[in-house]
Amino acid sequence: MDRLANLLGATALLLGDGVLDKATRSAGRAGATGAALAVLAQDPGMSIEQLRQPLGLSQSATVRLVDSLVADGLARRSPGPDGRTVSVHLTRSGRSRARSVLAGRAELLDEALSDLSHAERAALTGLLEKVLAGLTTDRAQADRICRLCDYGSCPQQDCPVEQAACAAAGTGGTGAPAPTQPRRPQ
Repeated sequence: MDRLANLLGATALLLGDGVLDKATRSAGRAGATGAALAVLAQDPGMSIEQLRQPLGLSQSATVRLVDSLVADGLARRSPGPDGRTVSVHLTRSGRSRARSVLAGRAELLDEALSDLSHAERAALTGLLEKVLAGLTTDRAQADRICRLCDYGSCPQQDCPVEQAACAAAGTGGTGAPAPTQPRRPQ
């Protein structure tokens, strides 16, 4: 392993641990709760199956997670568009908690980048876009990578992960998903 790979690994671990810690504290629960709040805040009305995918959970674990969100007053269930599925929506309290999760993530990442000049930030942006695009192999992986992203900071048309997922799916970068794939809002 060369020094760059080692530095990248240490940075990824430090930031990953920090983001998960902030999400856990903001969500008030460990596990996938913070990511679930972030995903549902930015893509309301997802089905259990759609929510399960970016969280990397089984269907039964996602049901238990949604049960806990509902019990805590952070989410509510409603009939899905097809009448067979259930849509999950955050309550006002859930949306507030989701904003805290995303704000904690933003604070940590802004602090990590604070010593970089504008030119260094621009260079790092291009490099990270290239690395993320190269690591994204399909829609499920893209949704998992972006589960704690702030969609407003990285619109779909500019997201390297989204573009790589579209290319892998053969949609030519148009963002046109297969009908069964969850999509983040534009």
